[in-house]
Amino acid sequence: MKKLFGTLLIFAGLSTASSCADETTSLNGKYFYKVRMTDAPGPYTKVNVDIRGVSIIDGSGKTVNLTTAAGIINLLELSNGTNMLLASSYLSNPEVKQIRLLLGPNNTVVLNNNSYPLVTPSQDQLGLKVTVNQNLKNTIDNEILIDFDAYASIVATGNNTYKLKPVLRIVDKLLTGSISGTTRNTSLAIISATSSSNIKYSTSSNSNGNFKIAGLPPGSYQVTITPMLPATPITRRNINVEGGSNTIFNTVEF
Repeated sequence: MKKLFGTLLIFAGLSTASSCADETTSLNGKYFYKVRMTDAPGPYTKVNVDIRGVSIIDGSGKTVNLTTAAGIINLLELSNGTNMLLASSYLSNPEVKQIRLLLGPNNTVVLNNNSYPLVTPSQDQLGLKVTVNQNLKNTIDNEILIDFDAYASIVATGNNTYKLKPVLRIVDKLLTGSISGTTRNTSLAIISATSSSNIKYSTSSNSNGNFKIAGLPPGSYQVTITPMLPATPITRRNINVEGGSNTIFNTVEF
């Protein structure tokens, strides 16, 4: 998934300094907070999600609505390290316990030049919840990045019908690492990284054959690249990932 007025939220850690001086200054003791979004892409032409609002639950349990760049967002434009600002506001409480994305009904997937509606469970339209537990500082630009995994979030149910079952995760740039690489064959390939605890993270290559899987906890991974038929999958084991760094995956030929 690239992955909003913020990878859909940000490439940041729990507290990341900004180069913009006017955004790092506290306002009457409040905490400036930005949410960005990115995406791990999937094998589709477009994955459009209808973002209507972003809110947080602060340390007192209060819900605070953020100023949101609402609208329909193509997740596939947020891939391989690209992210956008989704929402921002000044907060009075220095703790963020949860982020909630409010979805509208206009979610679609485009495949082979055909657009299909993404059926979204009613409870998800009420808000996609992501646990954060983030402590803010009023002397810096506090940001957070959310990865909306397009590939893992779409379920094909047959007869050209698709369901949206959103898979969201927080990307902490300081504590997690990434794997990036290039395939010589520029046709679509799905790349997955499976941890030793059998947790799978996925993305897809872009038109240049490049890919990047971010937000990986430190550890050893099995990486599988699955190209389009008739090419066969390639698997490499013991790919080590360290926090705060990127592991380069050697160029792969199918």
